Amino acid sequence: MSDFIHHECGVTLIRLLKPIDYYKTKYGSARYGLHKLYQIMEKMINRGQDGAGVATIKLDAEPGTSYLNRLRSINSRATMDIFSKINHNFSEAQKANPNDYQNPDWQKQNIPFLGELMLGHLRYGTFGKNGVESCHPFKRQNNWMSRNLVVAGNFNLTNVDELFQHLVELGQHPVEKADTVTVMEKIGHFLDKENDKLFKKFKEQNDKNYEISKLIQEHLDVAAILRESSKKWDGGYVMAGMIGHGDAFVLRDPNGIRPAFFYQDDEILVAASERSVIQTVLNVPFETVHELKPGHALIVKKNGTIKEEEIIEPAKKLSCSFERIYFSRGNDAEIYRERLQLGKNLTEHVLKTVNYDLNNTVFGYIPNTAELAFNGLVEGLYDYTNQWKKNELLKLKGAPTQAELDKILSVKPRVDKVVLKDAKQRTFITNDESRDSLVNLVYDITYGTVHKGKDNLVVLDDSIVRGTTLKQSIIKILDRLNPKKIIVVSSAPQIRYPDCYGIDMAVLGKFVAFEATIGLLKDTGKGHLIQEIYEKAKAELLKPKEEQVNVVKEIYAPFTDDEVTAKIAQLIKPSDLKAEFELIYQDLDGLHAACPNHLGDWYFSGNYPTPGGNKVSNQAFVNYMEGSNKRAY
Repeated sequence: MSDFIHHECGVTLIRLLKPIDYYKTKYGSARYGLHKLYQIMEKMINRGQDGAGVATIKLDAEPGTSYLNRLRSINSRATMDIFSKINHNFSEAQKANPNDYQNPDWQKQNIPFLGELMLGHLRYGTFGKNGVESCHPFKRQNNWMSRNLVVAGNFNLTNVDELFQHLVELGQHPVEKADTVTVMEKIGHFLDKENDKLFKKFKEQNDKNYEISKLIQEHLDVAAILRESSKKWDGGYVMAGMIGHGDAFVLRDPNGIRPAFFYQDDEILVAASERSVIQTVLNVPFETVHELKPGHALIVKKNGTIKEEEIIEPAKKLSCSFERIYFSRGNDAEIYRERLQLGKNLTEHVLKTVNYDLNNTVFGYIPNTAELAFNGLVEGLYDYTNQWKKNELLKLKGAPTQAELDKILSVKPRVDKVVLKDAKQRTFITNDESRDSLVNLVYDITYGTVHKGKDNLVVLDDSIVRGTTLKQSIIKILDRLNPKKIIVVSSAPQIRYPDCYGIDMAVLGKFVAFEATIGLLKDTGKGHLIQEIYEKAKAELLKPKEEQVNVVKEIYAPFTDDEVTAKIAQLIKPSDLKAEFELIYQDLDGLHAACPNHLGDWYFSGNYPTPGGNKVSNQAFVNYMEGSNKRAY
């Protein structure tokens, strides 16, 4: 992606299903679980570089001993920072107690973070502060094991104000409105209620208090707690949590917006935001890693029983297509095929744009995440070329000459790595004053790949959000090669609407597609619609979110996709560009054909999976009209 955007977080839960000494005997280390936690978090580092956090729980800890440990960091290498501190505890323990250290049970009793239940989180802050206090996991402490709660998640909720008010109505006094705190307190409230209910039940049976504590842990109904807690949630989420005595859960939203996968055998349960990461770290095949069903929770009891249970009635599955286009790692087998298809679907459009002139067209891509889609485009070009060769050979009469054969068979797509990215340069681009002058250094070109004044140059990007880097850097640099025409191709459709489920795309004015459409309205004498839609949006916001419609769609209604694309091209074309310039976008049909099981396309279509999405879109437009850059939820 040429435009850098923040996106959703990564979360992982691990439960060891055997005693600690089992892993010491089989794998040579009592830290087997911690090693897997570190590896998974490092593999998912693409999902969060603002900070990280780890929490662990030791099962069956003796009273008077610590059993819940947590460590968070906003270091530039936060995961490494956390685990170096965890490992330091082991090094120090080994030095001080070399004989006892050999006993894994001693390690568990005496060394922090060596437990059977582990929760890890990688944070991308979509909004607000990025201090260590904003890093997950969050914890809610109590002297009763079964009232301790640790939560981490990959989520955004659209109705935090509503949830905050509900907590107040329940009698709580929340200290802030952040959705993470709100979620924590909501679950905590119903965890307390479940504890109270069970305490009363067992007390009426004349059980003693120390016995009741164990009975509560055994009978705690995690599914009931989650059902009550999540009733009013509106958003995309994967919530993972641990309860102090050893129960744990991973809950996914009813539309399956945010991703969650899990694997279990007789030794370990692992849940994580990405399937391929689980496959790699545990060395297990694709078919053994399961997708957590929308609206379901993976519930792990302290005794090791595991079940996937429906918590909220699943709605239409509209999982985030941006995960498939850009965010998730491309080595997932399904994502790999989908990205190839995204590129392949653009073949005919690209060929038409260059008038099917393969001899005088060079194809490249913008590193790094667009590579798979580009490979799909190249595959489509070769398919076209092979068919063309067959047709040309069939046209030959009699025995073809060697020259005729050579001429036909020599035709093939000219594929070059035209654009290169110098990752080291980005670290120096730190402020607005210097960014414009230095951004050109981030990308470079391969000289000699283009015939000056003769060749078309087609460059594929996986998505275009703001278009800033294209205009300020990439297109200008490509122009140095002196092509006849530059064609930039986006494997994603036009981004038109704000996201409110975990991606940092909440301000309408930052979308070049929106900017272009506003320009078109003014250019075509339809500027009055802008004020009219603003009034409609304000009226919609007076309604309950369940009754609102997304009136921002009316901004785009007067124009075809091609008209908006042409205006975007006009906006991002540098004023001093020598080459002709054209822009191509994937359409929604092409997106859905490539990703048929992941149809969440609200940032492209405006069709939000939850009522809160319509509210956010309307609020984002009102914010735009009133000159406010604040988040719309």
